[in-house]
Amino acid sequence: MTQLNSLGFAKPPRETRVVVAMSGGVDSSVVAAQLKEEGYDVIGVTLQLYDHGAALAKKGACCAGQDIHDARRVAEAMGFPHYVLDYENVFQEAVIDEFADAYLAGATPVPCIRCNERVKFKDLLETAKDLEADCMATGHYIQRMMGDAGPELHCATDANRDQSYFLFSTTPEQLDYLRFPLGHLPSKDETRKLAAKYGLVVADKPDSQDICFVPNGNYASVIEKLRPGAADPGEIVDMEGNVLGQHRGVIHYTIGQRRGLGIGGLGDPLYVVKLDPDARRVIVGPKEALSTRIIPVREINWLGDEPFTARTEWPVRVKVRSTRPPREAVIRPISATEAEVELLDPEEGVSPGQACVFYAPEGSRILGGGWIWRGRG
Repeated sequence: MTQLNSLGFAKPPRETRVVVAMSGGVDSSVVAAQLKEEGYDVIGVTLQLYDHGAALAKKGACCAGQDIHDARRVAEAMGFPHYVLDYENVFQEAVIDEFADAYLAGATPVPCIRCNERVKFKDLLETAKDLEADCMATGHYIQRMMGDAGPELHCATDANRDQSYFLFSTTPEQLDYLRFPLGHLPSKDETRKLAAKYGLVVADKPDSQDICFVPNGNYASVIEKLRPGAADPGEIVDMEGNVLGQHRGVIHYTIGQRRGLGIGGLGDPLYVVKLDPDARRVIVGPKEALSTRIIPVREINWLGDEPFTARTEWPVRVKVRSTRPPREAVIRPISATEAEVELLDPEEGVSPGQACVFYAPEGSRILGGGWIWRGRG
């Protein structure tokens, strides 16, 4: 029987073509360099996602002008071809416009998930197939493992780097084609050591922090540019509708926010519990009003072995924010793509527009996830 190579194919590396999605950062550069050194037929592809002029002035975000330059230098040094694809229009329509609309509707969107789902793992993956690649590799910290029913998605070994929250919408078909060579590494230090070993120019490059098209994390200024009038002032009201003060635009507030409301001296601290963009109102209430036990979830991508609707209840762990640990819950399917999630312990600050990601009750397997919405009530 022919032995499988490190990417899981029964042929020598030199006969295995792999497209590496290169952002210009250290992670994807190491993936490309490592696979090239192992003898694979590597092609690097970088997506230009938004305006270069603005991008060049900004450090620390992926897919910008400097990053394209860095990816190209890595490809030249390691001796493999590198292509830059202009995806500005696709990115604008599939990611930025929805981000602005969701934010204006009082949700807290996660554009990085939509970018993976609608651009990187859709159009870029199709490009990889057009290039007759056997698979596509990325620098994401997540693991793909073979299970009894096919490839499974698992958390990264390093919990601090794990990117499962941003990759829950990866479909079984995409998972079949994708590879994540860094997911098993114990820490980011190991990645940087590999970068130094390969002599990569990006070995000491800092990690990107912000959403690539949101300079300095200032969401509001981006939304104002995209949607003029979005920052119109309005009323801050309590849960009974009593006016407590004025705000400077709904887009400046998020669910769970306490500071910066400008309505001090009311005794107990108040938190933003709801945003009503249509009425231009910010609704505040006590901390307990933030507690949520039942979460409506839709657009579900299910990665379990049985069909999602095969059971009336699935005991799982769920994450409702990327920065929080998974907690015990029960999912009750309504259809193949909609469900009600009940948390065993209520969670504070559950916000429409965020993802709800499903994990197996034990172990590292990711069972998919969906998008939190307001429900029909």
